[in-house]
Amino acid sequence: MPRHEPADWAMLLALTALWGSAFLLTKVAVAGIPPGWVVVGRLALAAALLLPLAAWRGDLGPIDPRGWIFMALIALLGNVLPFWLIAWGQRGIDSGLSGILMAVMPLAVLGLAHVFVPGEGLTSRRLVGFALGFAGVAVLLGPETLGDQFPDETTGSDAGGGPGALPAMLAVLGGALCYAVSSILARLRPAQGALPTAALVTLMAALMALPIALAVEPPPPRAPVWSEVAALLGLGAFSTAIAAVVYFRLIASAGPSFTALLNYMIPVWAVALGVLLLGESPQPHHLYGLALILLGVLIAATRGGRQGPGREQVRAGPRDRR
Repeated sequence: MPRHEPADWAMLLALTALWGSAFLLTKVAVAGIPPGWVVVGRLALAAALLLPLAAWRGDLGPIDPRGWIFMALIALLGNVLPFWLIAWGQRGIDSGLSGILMAVMPLAVLGLAHVFVPGEGLTSRRLVGFALGFAGVAVLLGPETLGDQFPDETTGSDAGGGPGALPAMLAVLGGALCYAVSSILARLRPAQGALPTAALVTLMAALMALPIALAVEPPPPRAPVWSEVAALLGLGAFSTAIAAVVYFRLIASAGPSFTALLNYMIPVWAVALGVLLLGESPQPHHLYGLALILLGVLIAATRGGRQGPGREQVRAGPRDRR
């Protein structure tokens, strides 16, 4: 890996903290705010911050009609659905476990790129990495997660991934798959500015999420406390809006290959925050599963004779991950 400036490392660490903290903030927010309204709140706040910034920079200009279609799909599959699935799932499992489950996203991109992106076929190296990642998911789920009902939201008895946590874990995995699809869409979309795209996508996503929340979310059982409101504000301002700006600058300065380090750092950060701030206790098989998944990502992303998706998948993947 070529030498990078201290500013590049500072941005990488900042982005790890911003995106890795999203799982903890979501866990806190959904304790008193329905998942749908957590999604609406973070998207609306991010759009309110990014749109004026894009307008101030003069980046909001004409957009190709195909660009609007791709942005609408990315808004749905890269924001509304995964945010909702992850928020819903985090009612029943630890924030650290959610971060571990999201580590499968780059591997999911491998399979999708093989089908939809020319020149991104599954080489033997990528197949080995994909198989290791799949084994890691199997270790994460484990036979003890097979229960009859969703975990008890009041006691959190299955928050670490015990019996009955399977629906929550599958919801978070579904969010990871949504991010993978969104990554492919972002790579295939017509060329357009990164900041205005992020601003318009978050606005469109907020407008999509609002009527859904109005239609399906029950009233909150109580008024949210200050910590839950603060977590929601942090999700919108830091993990969504500011993180997007830092990401675009890091890509421009250091390139996507350097930014790929996020795939390894974010799950570890999410687990550490859950342990230190929420008192979570990851089970040994969670850590074994994480090790297998990260090893699979490392093997699959290591380039052999030609460039593979390990470089480009991060161009869209981490931005959409939170």
